Amino acid sequence: MPALKKIDEQYSDALITITPNTIVFHDYYFLGVGKTVLFGEIDSITEYEPDIYHGKWRIWGSGSFGIWFPLDWDRPKRDRIFIAKLNKKGVQIGFTAQDSAKVDEILREAGLIKG
Repeated sequence: MPALKKIDEQYSDALITITPNTIVFHDYYFLGVGKTVLFGEIDSITEYEPDIYHGKWRIWGSGSFGIWFPLDWDRPKRDRIFIAKLNKKGVQIGFTAQDSAKVDEILREAGLIKG
């Protein structure tokens, strides 16, 4: 896996915060507890158009325990869903952002979204 590029830009909304080397998923666990994931722990991130197969109606949690979605009451209205495949086996993280175009740009620059 090629080295990830460090980004200087940051992004934050009610759903996620991106720092130069982490993504913080707000409301990941019960009672609003977040989860911080280092860029180095992420194998890749894939984008999908929201549909039933990629979590459009999954407000929080997991239907199959394969992908965990942090809380987002407005997920059905979002224009894209990101799914982070982590290096370690286990649950992937499906997430959304209020400005998905900006998040796409930042994650591509960091080398996390391929293609």
